[in-house]
Amino acid sequence: MQATEGRVMYQGTGRRKSAIARVRLVPGEGNIVVNGKPGDLYLQFNQEYISGAKAPLETLGLEAEYDILVNAHGGGLTGQADAIRMGVARALCQLDPENRKPLKVEGYLTRDPRAKERRKYGLRKARKAPQYSKR
Repeated sequence: MQATEGRVMYQGTGRRKSAIARVRLVPGEGNIVVNGKPGDLYLQFNQEYISGAKAPLETLGLEAEYDILVNAHGGGLTGQADAIRMGVARALCQLDPENRKPLKVEGYLTRDPRAKERRKYGLRKARKAPQYSKR
């Protein structure tokens, strides 16, 4: 928790694949701002991404009490949306340690470990081999 200009602010960092989202929760009306743009516009009006980012707040019934300010970079839109969700959940744990249990049950605090597999030498991609020619 940090107090900035008399306002209380809670922070959380979320990660998914190669996306990183630094999330700040400030008292407000439930707006999302990502990299200085409205959240709907940044997340391309995709309802799955928008509702996923707000899901931890909805689980606790706080969706109209906090604004979500996000600085996201790396990865694609899906990874960033999932990183935002995790960052919001971590910030809510900072707000009140009692919030941890319901968020953990929903899986919002668990980092998804899946990432792109590295390319191996002799292959075109991680597992794709050059075409085999018998003759």
